Amino acid sequence: MFFRIIKFFWPDLSNEEIKKYGMLSMAFFFIIGAYWLLRPLKDGFFFSAVGGKYQPTAKMLSVLIVGILVMVYSKLVDIVEKHKLFYILGSIYTVLFAIVAYVVNFPVEGPGALNPSILRFFGWASYFIIESFGSIVVALFWSFTASVSDAKSAKKGYSLVIAGAQIGAIFGPFMATYAKSWGLMPLFLIGTVSIMLMMFIINRFMAVTPKEQLEINKQEVKSESAPKTGFLEGLKLLLTRPYLLGIFAVVTIYEVVGTIVDYQMKMQAQALPQYASRESLTAFLGVFGMSANALAFFMALLGTGYMMKKLGLRFCLLTFPIVLGLAVAGLYAAYTWGHFNPMMLLWATFGVMMIAKGLSYALNNPAKEMMYIPTSKDVKFKSKGWIDMFGSRSSKAVGAAFTDSLKGNAYNLMAYGTILSLGFIGVWIVVAFFVSNKFERLTAEGKIVE
Repeated sequence: MFFRIIKFFWPDLSNEEIKKYGMLSMAFFFIIGAYWLLRPLKDGFFFSAVGGKYQPTAKMLSVLIVGILVMVYSKLVDIVEKHKLFYILGSIYTVLFAIVAYVVNFPVEGPGALNPSILRFFGWASYFIIESFGSIVVALFWSFTASVSDAKSAKKGYSLVIAGAQIGAIFGPFMATYAKSWGLMPLFLIGTVSIMLMMFIINRFMAVTPKEQLEINKQEVKSESAPKTGFLEGLKLLLTRPYLLGIFAVVTIYEVVGTIVDYQMKMQAQALPQYASRESLTAFLGVFGMSANALAFFMALLGTGYMMKKLGLRFCLLTFPIVLGLAVAGLYAAYTWGHFNPMMLLWATFGVMMIAKGLSYALNNPAKEMMYIPTSKDVKFKSKGWIDMFGSRSSKAVGAAFTDSLKGNAYNLMAYGTILSLGFIGVWIVVAFFVSNKFERLTAEGKIVE
């Protein structure tokens, strides 16, 4: 039945490709499901244990922490087989999340409560652990998927992988909506089990996928004979290849804009008595995650694959910033002239974030990952590590620094945030046009960036 459903929505996939991308889709389901379950838990726990006003600081500090982890990850790429990285990283995160699950089981106050300093420590620690999981494991998955794909099969199969991720991204925050009745500990444990299931799927994928399907990216296989590059060489490639700088801009500009609007939404929610506790804030963020990802899933199911095949990479890369720019401008207009009360403003911001997250997952992410197809292994696993982990985190830090400087004045945050966001989006549109043209030339000529 599962096979027939895939064949109905993705008729261009061969039986072998259905098996291949179907298993990758299942693995990504557990990765993204765990991550989107842990995201609202991260904020709910942090806002309660540490305080929402410290979240911009946490985002800025995460740049340093993720930068260190990128160094470790880049070294592991050279000495460990790619699929085994899933087992190593998965085991580490399984243990860490199990420890956090134990800690959040203690009451926040009253008899049996932890010392406030210990609670704050784990609030910070859990924030960084979950942030790094979302950066490293997701980047590893896409690097691995690109290494076992070519441009032709990726155009057909990536939308199936994204669909699996979107189901996980709906299911994860759906579980988080039960935070008020279940508490946080069972939810952290569900995330832990999801990571273990991801490792099992990768193990089965390696066992049943034919060798020729694992080595389908012939251009990358040829590049294996080239001299190995170190950690800083990944950065050097990024800084000296305009195509990679273009990908960097496509990834990071969205994060700056998204960080500003996301922080506005969370602070608006925490200011309302309905969402003041860690459980109620977690449940609200679960509703947001479920709604945004349901939108993205239906877009991926009904339109992403068609748009990628029929309208091309350029259309997908350009549609997202144009629509997001209109939404950001509309939110500011509603704030300035709409006479919204705090609850109405929260739901208007909620709507803009739904658009941002939905289009990011449905259009920008699959298009972005396709751009790595005509690149070498060092680009996929090292320069991509800089872009997805350090670049993404640093751009969030830029957005966080801006919100931190203006968090005391809501009007300035909305006014200057809109101006800055629209300026960045204008640059984003120009860059997206450049990289989509370069991608078409590389794939047509059978060349790679290395």
